Parts: sequence; C-alpha cells; structure tokens
Amino acid sequence: MKAFLLAAGHGTRLRPITDTLPKCLVPIRGTPLLSIWLELCKQFGIDEVLINIHAHAAIVRDFLQQNAYGIRAHVVEEEQLLGNAGTLRCKRDWVAAEDEFWVFYADVLCHPDLGNMLRLHRQRRPAATLAVYEVSDPRRCGIVSTDGEGMIQQFVEKPANPNGNLAFAGVMLATPAILDLIPAETPSDIGFHVLPRLVGRMLAVPIGGYLLDIGTMDNYQAAQNTWPGLS
Repeated sequence: MKAFLLAAGHGTRLRPITDTLPKCLVPIRGTPLLSIWLELCKQFGIDEVLINIHAHAAIVRDFLQQNAYGIRAHVVEEEQLLGNAGTLRCKRDWVAAEDEFWVFYADVLCHPDLGNMLRLHRQRRPAATLAVYEVSDPRRCGIVSTDGEGMIQQFVEKPANPNGNLAFAGVMLATPAILDLIPAETPSDIGFHVLPRLVGRMLAVPIGGYLLDIGTMDNYQAAQNTWPGLS
C-alpha cells in the first residue's frame, strides 16, 4: 500500500529547533518523528510513501538513505507550499490506480490501529475513512458529526461554535474518488476544502490510545515525558 506523509509545514512554532531541522525529524525521546511514522507504516504493510517537504529537504533525503525501514520513500520538495490537499492533487497520478491509500499528517504523534481502520473501510466501502478522537478544545480542530452507523454527516474545520468534540486525527484512508474534489487553486487544505465536500461518504473510526499534535513547543515538550513508544 501507499501513503502520503504530509510534512511540508514551516514548523515556525517549534523554532529554534526547526531553524536547522525539519519538523518531521524532531526527536521524540531520542527517536525522530519520521522514524516513528516509518516504523508504523512497516508494521501495517505500507511499503511506499511520499513525503512532501518545504524546508530542509536535503536533510530528509540524507536521513532516508540510512533509515528507510525497507520502505520505498519519495521526497517531494515544494518550493511554494501547495497545502496538504494541493499536494494530493499535484501527485494524484501516484495513487490514481490504487483502490485505497493512506494520508497521514506527519506532525501528529500517535499509534492508531491501522489494521482495524482498513478492515472497516473495506467492509463499508466509503470514499474515505477518518480516524477520530475526542478533544478538549474543538475550536482548534476539524470536528465531525456522525449518524448511528458512524457515517460522517458534518465536517467543520476549526468551528467558531462547535457542536461536538469529535475531531479528525490526521489519519485517513482514502480512495481516488476524493482527488476530483480538490480545488485547482493553491494552497488548498484537506480540512477546509475537501472533507466538507465528502459529507455522507466518509466513515469515522474512533481511535484510542496516545495522540498528540507536535505543532507547538508545549506539546513537543509534553511528548518527551509521555510518549510510550510503538511497542
């Protein structure tokens, strides 16, 4: 299977660390974040990944030469940020022939049961299956509302007045059907521009366990004390 590892953010909130290191390589208890994602991919049979990078692409390529975990890894350098949806649109040919493919937000630290997500996705056959979890501040996340069978009936990115606290976890199993919904304009965003157009065609799968967005220095520091590892 193939997976997008979306890693092209500036990482400005993690400065000064990201002045010389891409956010996807910041160490979590001594292990680069990208290593954690590659190990997770290996565990669940993902054998090819595409990693988009905006800054420090050469560092990522050098890292992958020594740490690919047997996974074919493609690094795509975006001189101008396309947005996470823009990356999918630009590289749609890479997954156009796939029945399904993964999309991971590479700055999320988690250990989801991808096998369970894949099983449910293949049983239900939605256009996309989203990992979801409960959050304390839904105004900062993409919030979903579901029916009694887990189908997503509403998706609002960073709502001013959220009607729930079930949030997209940055882990999605998608089909090529979503690619036609990505706008041509760039930058474009999965949460703002794509997922709201898939309402009624997405399945939500709650994931338990550890999940932390390594997007702020506070969360980065918290991860050093709380991340249990993948074992």
